[in-house]
Amino acid sequence: ADDIRKALEGLLPRDKREEARGKAEVREIFRITRVGTIAGCLVTEGTIARSHMVRVVRDGQIIVPTADDVKRGRHRAIASLKRFKDDVRDVRMGMECGIRVEDFDDVKPGDVMEAYEVIETARTLT
Repeated sequence: ADDIRKALEGLLPRDKREEARGKAEVREIFRITRVGTIAGCLVTEGTIARSHMVRVVRDGQIIVPTADDVKRGRHRAIASLKRFKDDVRDVRMGMECGIRVEDFDDVKPGDVMEAYEVIETARTLT
């Protein structure tokens, strides 16, 4: 009976939740040929890591990922994270960095980038 329970629990879709990790304010935009748009940012809270997902907020509205992306379970990844010219794993509050969002170039000064992680947990039968 316990084996059957475990097998059934394995078939259940995993619960996914987002955990906020950090925010950065876009200060300046750099357009680089054959690369795309890099947002020059100041990290205003938490930490932003290259492994995090990111959403772009403009005037209080989430513009990336779109509602359509969210419905499909798609998130936007950080394509690159740099401090000056060096690739870095993470950037802490109070530091400046360059962020490129995967498949998105329409970043403007004043936008806020919110970094988060998607945490998956296995469901259980009660």
